[in-house]
Amino acid sequence: QVQLVESGGGMVQVGGSLRLSCAASGRTFSSDNMGWFRQAPGKEREFVAAVSWSGVWTYYADSVKGRFTISRDTAKNMVYLQMNSLKPEDTAVYYCNAASRSANVWRGREDSWGQGTQVTVSS
Repeated sequence: QVQLVESGGGMVQVGGSLRLSCAASGRTFSSDNMGWFRQAPGKEREFVAAVSWSGVWTYYADSVKGRFTISRDTAKNMVYLQMNSLKPEDTAVYYCNAASRSANVWRGREDSWGQGTQVTVSS
């Protein structure tokens, strides 16, 4: 059974930083692109960032480009999201998942969503 466990969320002031971690178990994700997604209250879940299976390339939503950095440790089956210069609009529950892109839209694997980790940015 696939399990993705996100951690590292919390409450931070505007301009602060957080580092999210995602631990994958149950299967190896070494051949998958991995991504972070987020869902704010009353909104649909949206793509944040992705890293290729090799870790060589990364891709970011325009709203986080230059502030967030995604990385992975394939040997440990871990994915990370370093978030800097946080803004109130970054407040959301953050999820990691295997990610794929079709028609320029990133989606997570349907059967792999975890519980997510809450990030709250206060002004």
